[in-house]
Amino acid sequence: MSKPLISAREADVLALLGEYLSNAEIAARLFISVRTVESHVSSMLRKLEVPDRRALSRHAAERARADERPSRSAPAPLPAPLTAFIGRLRERGELAEAVKAHRQVTAVGPGGVGKTRLALAVAADVADEFADGVWFVDLVPVTDPERVGAAVAAALGVGEQLCSGIDEAVLAALADRQALLVLDNCEQVRDGGVAPFLERLLTACPRVRVLVTSRARLMVPFERAFSVPPLSRAGAEDSDAVALFLDRAGAVGAAGVVGLLTDPTVRERVVALCERLDGMALAIELAAARCASLGLDGLMAGLSDQLRILAGGPRATDRHRSVRAVLDWSHELLEPVDRALLRRVSVFVVPFTAEAAAEVAGFAPLDPAAVADGLARLAEQSLLAVTPSETGTRYQALETIRQYGTERLADTDELTAVRTRYVGWCLARASELAERTDLADGAALVGRAGRAGRAASAGRGGECADWRARFDAVADDLRAALTWSAAHPDRRTDAHRLALALAGSAFTRNLLGESQQRYEEAAALAGGAGAPDGTDTARPAAPARPADTEAGALRLAAAVAGCRRLGDDMLRLHRAAAEAACRAGDTAGAGRDLAAAATVAYRFSSEFTLVPSVEDVTVLLKAARELAGDDPAAEAAVALAEAAVIADAFGAVQGDTDNTATETVARAERAVGLARRTGDPVAESAALDALSGAQCWAGESFAAAAAARRRIEILDEGTRTPARTPVGTPARTHELMDALAMAAGTALGVGDLPAARRWGAQLAHHPLLAEVGHHAMSWLLVADAFAGHGDDVLTGSVRFLDAWEQSGRRRSFSLGPAAASVALVHGLRGDDDAREEWLAIVDRAGTGDEYRHGYGAVLDALVLLHRGDPHAALERVEPEPERVWKWVSWVWLHWYVTLRAEASALAGHPDARARVAAARTTVAGNPVATAHLDRTEALLDGDAPRLLATAAAFDAAGCRYQSARTLLLSGGDHTAAGAAALTALGLAAEV
Repeated sequence: MSKPLISAREADVLALLGEYLSNAEIAARLFISVRTVESHVSSMLRKLEVPDRRALSRHAAERARADERPSRSAPAPLPAPLTAFIGRLRERGELAEAVKAHRQVTAVGPGGVGKTRLALAVAADVADEFADGVWFVDLVPVTDPERVGAAVAAALGVGEQLCSGIDEAVLAALADRQALLVLDNCEQVRDGGVAPFLERLLTACPRVRVLVTSRARLMVPFERAFSVPPLSRAGAEDSDAVALFLDRAGAVGAAGVVGLLTDPTVRERVVALCERLDGMALAIELAAARCASLGLDGLMAGLSDQLRILAGGPRATDRHRSVRAVLDWSHELLEPVDRALLRRVSVFVVPFTAEAAAEVAGFAPLDPAAVADGLARLAEQSLLAVTPSETGTRYQALETIRQYGTERLADTDELTAVRTRYVGWCLARASELAERTDLADGAALVGRAGRAGRAASAGRGGECADWRARFDAVADDLRAALTWSAAHPDRRTDAHRLALALAGSAFTRNLLGESQQRYEEAAALAGGAGAPDGTDTARPAAPARPADTEAGALRLAAAVAGCRRLGDDMLRLHRAAAEAACRAGDTAGAGRDLAAAATVAYRFSSEFTLVPSVEDVTVLLKAARELAGDDPAAEAAVALAEAAVIADAFGAVQGDTDNTATETVARAERAVGLARRTGDPVAESAALDALSGAQCWAGESFAAAAAARRRIEILDEGTRTPARTPVGTPARTHELMDALAMAAGTALGVGDLPAARRWGAQLAHHPLLAEVGHHAMSWLLVADAFAGHGDDVLTGSVRFLDAWEQSGRRRSFSLGPAAASVALVHGLRGDDDAREEWLAIVDRAGTGDEYRHGYGAVLDALVLLHRGDPHAALERVEPEPERVWKWVSWVWLHWYVTLRAEASALAGHPDARARVAAARTTVAGNPVATAHLDRTEALLDGDAPRLLATAAAFDAAGCRYQSARTLLLSGGDHTAAGAAALTALGLAAEV
């Protein structure tokens, strides 16, 4: 059966229906009449055979969700070679069949044989066989085997997921894809990088196939090797090799050769030339580039001399000698200054500018001012490719030529000098990036939601993009310089500084896995990163920063691990920092690190794969006390650890439930006081988090919300006070994300819905959470659901669900309420199928007890009351709050007692009035809960005017859903107005 034909305008209307817009909103968006929208809706109901508008909207949303992922991460076009692909019909067909038949195929051959061009041609040939397309990944810039997954992720447009590494994000992104992955130039990361990565990829992604190009096989059992031969010389002047030579010679103006092919002597010379070059594509192209200036006689003479010199060389096979021959020959034809330039610029692993080349290669016998001319000459000889970019014209050597240049550099006495200048250039670029990282920290990190803040953020958007482009342009060079420096003991200082700079910039670029790796690398290098020696290229040593020490780098790594929600790594790194501090004689710092480790074990206990035991953490706390002494920062850290471990201020998984609320609050207050004295906003925010948790256990919901709100205020102050923690540091960013979540949750708990939505929206748009929409959207979905913004919830649920599935459907305490809030909206809309689907997600994404006794009871009761079933609602919230205090004492307490009172009243429970009175004591000051109880009491008293008045109170508190429901409960003439209000919210009008 053919698909129904949907017109372009109908498709536009359908897309907006998927956003749950009304006909009027769609008409305004598309600049058409409401009647026209109605006509399109009627037409699509008939064409798509769906029963009503609600089903049509759901169909549109599902269609958008199905289409969104491929469109969001559609493959980039394959690299388009600037010259035609010549010949290789047999190899092209055979390799294409191999790719169709086998999961992983490696095209093997020496450098210059044409592996990349053949792979690109085959990828284009078979693209239609793969529903999700073909992805090309160039591994030339990758010098670290651990960065293979990151290179693939960059090509896919995949960012890191919290709680996992970049490799896992790639596997999740490709898990259900039918795609071909082309990995080009794998030889330098063959053993420790590509092979293990592909084994995991092919296991986890059954519909993905991989085409690899490499000089050597991967030597893994799942590999199918395809040997790429030189171009065929069979058929003499009709061969592929001759065809390639003639095409390239004609392109550079050697048309006379083509015209003279009718001369048997010329034909023989061209055939002999291609035979001498063994059909190697690169060699033929380089020779053709010289044809216009040297002619065939000159080409043959030059090659003959070089081949005699290299005959019998022990370093390579015959094929390699052919490529080396033409490269040697091309090299010898260059002027001495151009030879020097070619070998010196070979240190760059990615395209470079003329300015960069002048800085690295511009020393005797080269004049820096003449470097640009030299680059142009090398480009004219086909030894460099010229590429335009957003940051100016860039030059790049083909990988074979770059490797040749590196070998020539090693044969001279310039290797150390050029590498040293290259590292110095990288350090300067890293320093420039570090000085401008504030531009890339994002627009809305904390409470700057005013018009001026938004305008300033908008003005910085271009600068942020410019910073990212600058980082991306040099990142692989920084990584290569770090790899080289770290391998040379006399360059350890440079390596340490590069690792720190790369770690900081990677963090700003949202490459959190690499950031943590580089901080740990910097820590390992810190031991030898003292004063620079006489040959060090670094700038004069500046005053030592905390990050310059081994312990300091490990603390930064721990903070990045916190941003990644990796509790095990946080604990490990804080303990390692303590050991490093002890070795350095900093006992107070070691005490602070051990206290931080103890705190992490309880504060973020749900983020561990193996929850630390009470006994192990107690040992850490004891050691921290012994080492801290009277150092103010260490004393504050120990006080916070005591509040966490002894009093369980954070409500940890392994916490003791027998602690009194009074003791918990007292310990948390002491921690706040000591942290405030240190002047560190991150430390004070962490202590306030403990206080907020303690006040929740004590039933002091408003105090808890105030403490959570204060956290954001002091973190904001810290960004504007130079002496305090700078903006964008890992520790502050980790603290800020937690603070935003806690502020949103506690604001919701006291009925401050506008604030809850504001903090939730800031969390949703935090740049660090761009790739983890389920965590980003979690509190905004909850706040929007309680406020009654049904359309916003359903729109946001698409991002939530896609990101959760992309993450591998991981379970988290914070995800259950968000998924249950989406189920709530579907329940209020009367869509039971969708509600059941989301309740199933709650079961997989959240935790059981919290749903059964806490937020689940609240949200289920809301749906049941909406549907006019107060008895069932009362059953969900029947337990006395004291019996379920562990699950409702934080965000849900006010909602729980309020809904319990309403359900009791509507169900005719004899204790209804007593429950209303008890609830008033608990929620006093909560505008939503107070209006709710006023409405319940008005229903008990039959007081229609008072009942109707609560609608305005709900509106004033930002709770539009309860305002609309009040109109429905008022009955009579108000019923129609209530139904219209619910429709405007995207909710059903059931009572």
